[in-house]
Amino acid sequence: MRKGGKAVRLLMPGPSTLRYVARIRRAGLFDPVHYQAQIAGLNWLCRAFPMRHYVLWGERMGLEPHPDFSPGAYLGLNPDVAEAGLPPLHHFLTLGRGEGRGTRAQPVESLPPIRTTIPRFDPRRPRARFAIHLHLYYPDLWPEFSERLDRLDLSFDLYVTLTWRGPETEWLADIIREAHPRAQVFPVANRGRDILPFLRLLNAGAFDGYEAICKLHGKKSPHRDDGDAWRRHLVDGVLPGKALWTSLSAFLADEDAALWVADGQRYSVRKWWGSNRARTDALLRRVELDRSDTDFDFPAGSMYWMKPLLLGMIRALDLTEDLFEPESGQTDGTLAHAFERAIGALAKAAGQEVRQTSELGRAVAPVLRTPRYVSAFYLPQFHPVPENDAWWGPGYTEWRAVVEAVSAFPGHLQPARPADLGFYDLRLTETMAAQAGLARGAGIDAFCVYHYWFGGRRLLDEPMNRLLARPDLDFPFYLCWANESWRRNWDGLSGEILREQDYAPGFEEALVRSTLPYMADRRYQRPDGRTPRFVIYRPEDMPAPVQNVARMRRAWREAGVGSVELGAVSFHVGGSSDVPENLFDFWIEMPPHGLVDDSAYLFGGSAGNLLGEAGPAPGFAGLIYDYPAVARRSLDKGYRAGLPEKTIAGIMPSWDNSARRRARAHIARGANPATFRSWLRDLQRERLAQSYRGELFINAWNEWGEKAMLEPSRTFGHLYLDILAESTGQASCKPEVAVHG
Repeated sequence: MRKGGKAVRLLMPGPSTLRYVARIRRAGLFDPVHYQAQIAGLNWLCRAFPMRHYVLWGERMGLEPHPDFSPGAYLGLNPDVAEAGLPPLHHFLTLGRGEGRGTRAQPVESLPPIRTTIPRFDPRRPRARFAIHLHLYYPDLWPEFSERLDRLDLSFDLYVTLTWRGPETEWLADIIREAHPRAQVFPVANRGRDILPFLRLLNAGAFDGYEAICKLHGKKSPHRDDGDAWRRHLVDGVLPGKALWTSLSAFLADEDAALWVADGQRYSVRKWWGSNRARTDALLRRVELDRSDTDFDFPAGSMYWMKPLLLGMIRALDLTEDLFEPESGQTDGTLAHAFERAIGALAKAAGQEVRQTSELGRAVAPVLRTPRYVSAFYLPQFHPVPENDAWWGPGYTEWRAVVEAVSAFPGHLQPARPADLGFYDLRLTETMAAQAGLARGAGIDAFCVYHYWFGGRRLLDEPMNRLLARPDLDFPFYLCWANESWRRNWDGLSGEILREQDYAPGFEEALVRSTLPYMADRRYQRPDGRTPRFVIYRPEDMPAPVQNVARMRRAWREAGVGSVELGAVSFHVGGSSDVPENLFDFWIEMPPHGLVDDSAYLFGGSAGNLLGEAGPAPGFAGLIYDYPAVARRSLDKGYRAGLPEKTIAGIMPSWDNSARRRARAHIARGANPATFRSWLRDLQRERLAQSYRGELFINAWNEWGEKAMLEPSRTFGHLYLDILAESTGQASCKPEVAVHG
C-alpha cells in the first residue's frame, strides 16, 4: 500500500505540486543527473519523474535539485525561512532570488589571527572637510581603488582597514602609504565584514569633525554572478568622477538627506527584510527605538556617503566585536546585515532620507522658521550645600544620583554620563563659561536659571553669586523663581517636605530685592532689547496671584528697574489659586508637563504593558511613555487650543527621572537626538510662527537627574547641540577645521 500510495502521488500530483514543478522548470534550476546521483537505487518510476520526486520528498530530505542550490545551506543562511517552515527552493524562486539571497555557503578562508588595535584619535589634529574609509578583504582590488582615488578632485583624509593575512598585508599597507602618505592604515581581524572595521574607526573618534564620510569596501559578492559589475556600479555612484563636487555639495545642502547611495541602491525594507527583522529590532532598541513603521528605506551594498548625525547615532549603538558572528560564509541574517537596515531606520527617526545619485539637488527644501530667541532652563545644582549634606548625606550633589541610575528595560539608556564637561562642580565659574560657550555655538541666547528663594532664604545660589564676581565671563541669563516646596520624592507635589515655600506677608518685596543684584548685571537678558525678564515656575501656588504679581511689579519699579517682562510656566497640575491668562506677559510650554495623555503610555497607562518582553523588569512601578507620541501631541490643534495665547513653544531633548525616583520613574522612551531633530523641525514648520515673539524654550540645559539635558554626554556626544545649531542657523557659523590639500 505504501509503495502504491507513493506511485499514485507521483502519477497524479495535486495542483500545488504541479505549479511548483512548473516554476522549477521555468527557472532552469533542476539537473536530473545531479539529483539522481544523490540517491542510490532510486526506482524506475521516480527516475521517470525526478522533479516531482524532489517536490514531494527530496527537498525535505535535503537533496540538491541543482549543483548551484543547496536546500540545507539555504535554510542555514536564511533562518527566517527555516523558522517559517517554508520549502527552501520555492522561497528562493518566489522571493529569495530577487532579494539576492545566497544559495550555497561560501568557502571561508582560514586566515591568521590578529589582535585588532585602533588608538584613540586626537580631536585637535588637522583634518580635511571629508574622509573616505576603504575596507579591503581582497588585496588584489587595491589597484582598482587606488586608481579611482587618484582621480578625485577633492581634498580628503583616507582611512584604510585591511583584513589581516600576514606579511602580505604589511606589504600592501606600505604600498598604500607610499601612494597616499597621509593615509592611516590598520590591519584588522576577519570579523564583521566591512561593518566592524568601520565601527572600530568610528568608535575611536576617527570620523569626528568631518562634514561627511564616504564608506567603501572591496566587494566581490561571490554569491552573485555580477559581483564585479555591482561593485563598480556602487563606487561609480558615490564617486562620480568630475561630477563629485557638484553631487557632494548638493548632498551637504540637503538637510533631510542622511545617506547618499548609487542609483538603484535604496531598498525598501518591506520587500527586503530577509532574515534580519529580529536582529534589526534588537539593534534599534539599543537607542530606545522601535521598528513601529516597517516601511523605511535603507542603503543596500554598504557603500555610501553619510553625515555626522547618523554617524553619531550609529556610535551610540555601542557595537563591539563580541556582538559580531565569526565568519562562516553567511549571505544574510548576520549583525552586519541587520546593521545595513537599522541605519535606514535611524535616518527615518530623524526625519531624514536615503538619496540616490540622480536625485541629488532635486529635493525641495522645507520652509522652516528659525527661532528668534532661544532659552534653556538651567539648574545651578552640582555643588555641595549644607542642606543636601543633611538630607542626603555628606558631600551630596546630584551627580551621585545620576551615576546610580539603573537601566529598567532592554535598551534603556541609563545611567547617563557627561562627556566634555565631566562631573563638574559649579563653584568653578570657568565651568559656567564653558557651558555658555557650548550653548552659544548651538544658538542658545540665554539660560533661564532657577532662583531658589524660600521666604528670604536662598539655596544653591553660590554659582550665580560667584558669576557676579566675574564680569569678564560671558554667561547670558535671566531668572526663574522655582517656587515649589522641596520634597524628598523630588516631584514638588507629594512626600516629606524638606524646605517649604513661604508666602508670608511682604514676600513679594523681599523676593524682588533678592533679584536686584542679578538684574543689575550687564549679562542679565532683555529679550525685547529693553525690559529685563523674570519667570515664575508655579504662579498657581501663590496665595493671591493677581495681587502678588502687582506688588512685584511695583517693587521693581520702586527699585529703579522699571518694567519687567514677567512670564510663567504653563504647568499641568493645578495649584491653590486661579491665575488669569492675561496676568503674565507670556507663558512657557514646558514638556513633558501637560503633553502626556493616556494614548502615549507604553507601560503604566490604562492599557497596561504594551512593550511585551521589551518592558521593564518586575518591581518597576513607574510610567513609560512614547517620546514621539509626545512630540506629535505638541502639534495637535486641540492641544494647542488649550494653551495661553502668548505661549513660547517648548521642547525637551529627553525626560527620564530614574536617577531621582528609581523604580517609580517617569520615562520618555525613544528620546534621542534623531527623534529630537524630528520634533524640532516639526515645531519650526508648524508652531514657531505662532510662538510668542517666535521664541523657543528648551527643557533643559543640564537637568541630568531628569535626563533633560543638551550638554554633551558619553552616549550622544554633541549631537543635541549640533541639531539645535542646524535649526538656529549656527551650523554654518562653526569654526572651520584645519584643511590640507
